[in-house]
Amino acid sequence: MVIAEDSVILREGMVELLTARGCEVVAATGDADGLVSAVAEHLPDVAVVDIRMPPTHTDEGIHAAVQLRADYPGLGVLVFSQHADTSWAARLLAGEAVGVGYLLKERVSATADFVDALRRVAAGGVVLDPIIVSRLLNSGKRPLDRLTAREREVVDLMAQGHSNRSIAGLLVISERAVEKHVASVFAKFDLPATDADNRRVKAVVAYLQEVGP
Repeated sequence: MVIAEDSVILREGMVELLTARGCEVVAATGDADGLVSAVAEHLPDVAVVDIRMPPTHTDEGIHAAVQLRADYPGLGVLVFSQHADTSWAARLLAGEAVGVGYLLKERVSATADFVDALRRVAAGGVVLDPIIVSRLLNSGKRPLDRLTAREREVVDLMAQGHSNRSIAGLLVISERAVEKHVASVFAKFDLPATDADNRRVKAVVAYLQEVGP
């Protein structure tokens, strides 16, 4: 794995703790440019990325994470930050929700839990802090009970990162039928058409909140 964290103490501490847990850390860097270079050189299974990094300490990390997800589809990306921001989370989760995580530093209480999250992300899973889930949904509702059995199958495959075409092949139905099921899921989750960019993300998050890890 590659670690991108601008705090020297935290970065070195993470390397030591994760190495002791049997994880191979191939590079650790303090800025987004170093992260991009390290991924290109080592092609790791997963990258741990802070959001606010040099030089401006605003959103360099999330920009790099989004770009890496586009450039390296097989790379797992785990954002590890003290900031819970839904706009950053939505950008990270846009497109195929697979191999991605967003955890808050102050809420990770055990190294074993963090290592487990890393392994799940590296394997293509999705790991989100409950606070991030709640803020993305902006609602305490649990809408899955409104879905048909087929719609639940579709959203389950969406949560695994499958495209509409892939879902159609797995369920042996037409891609048009999948599109209709997805549209119905959006409607039952109260996700308006004006929110097209984030509807798929929010539907997946709703599903993950309901069924748990």
